[in-house]
Amino acid sequence: MTQPHSFRVILNCDCGEGMADDAMILSHVTAANIACGGHAGDADSMRAALRLCKQFGVSAGAHPSYPDRAHFGRRILPMTPDEITAAVCEQLQALSAIASEEGVTLTHVKPHGALYNQAATRREIADVIARAVVAHDPNLALIGLAGSALIEAGEAAGLYVLREAFADRAYERDGSLRDRDLPDALIQDNVRCLAQAEDIILRGLVMAHDGALIPLRADTICIHSDTPGAAERAAFLRRGLLQAGVELVGVR
Repeated sequence: MTQPHSFRVILNCDCGEGMADDAMILSHVTAANIACGGHAGDADSMRAALRLCKQFGVSAGAHPSYPDRAHFGRRILPMTPDEITAAVCEQLQALSAIASEEGVTLTHVKPHGALYNQAATRREIADVIARAVVAHDPNLALIGLAGSALIEAGEAAGLYVLREAFADRAYERDGSLRDRDLPDALIQDNVRCLAQAEDIILRGLVMAHDGALIPLRADTICIHSDTPGAAERAAFLRRGLLQAGVELVGVR
């Protein structure tokens, strides 16, 4: 039996990255981070993702990255702050132009891959991203890893920030994400994903890879669309969280 809502969270996913089941995933989440030409995506895929967001009532946001399609944005590029600013702004502008044509108001920005991870630990990169978002549209929310430098930079820049946690990624004891190149970095068992999401939302805790319980509070939970079974996982998480009394909301 569904319990009264006492907790609320944004369930987000990365999309527009060339996966076949975006429509199925977006029918279950409340926010989408749309690839906008850096690691993946083009005008056609951005338009398709925006139309799906409009169809399902999903908050639409930008998912900028290092301009590195060859490595899906998961390699650190030796770019200067000005070059990072230019790359992020170009991607935001590309998605915003199509969103305007489609009558969709963008709500947020979430960096992707190596850029996201760098911004989590390096304040100078986090500041560059926050400034780029402010320059483009200071009303956009900025999503960053909970407890990271990107959250601090966004707050310092006057942005509305959303602390993010992951249902399908393992954590280290320091609260960082386990490196994708290490064993068991990805969680693909749906029951484990739901249990991790519930621990974070309802208890403010997550179990690290070594078994330690660490505090972790988040405003939004992410699942990745580029992992096997992502659509089924999204449906499982939505159903399980609602049954646990969690209210699923979009980005304000």
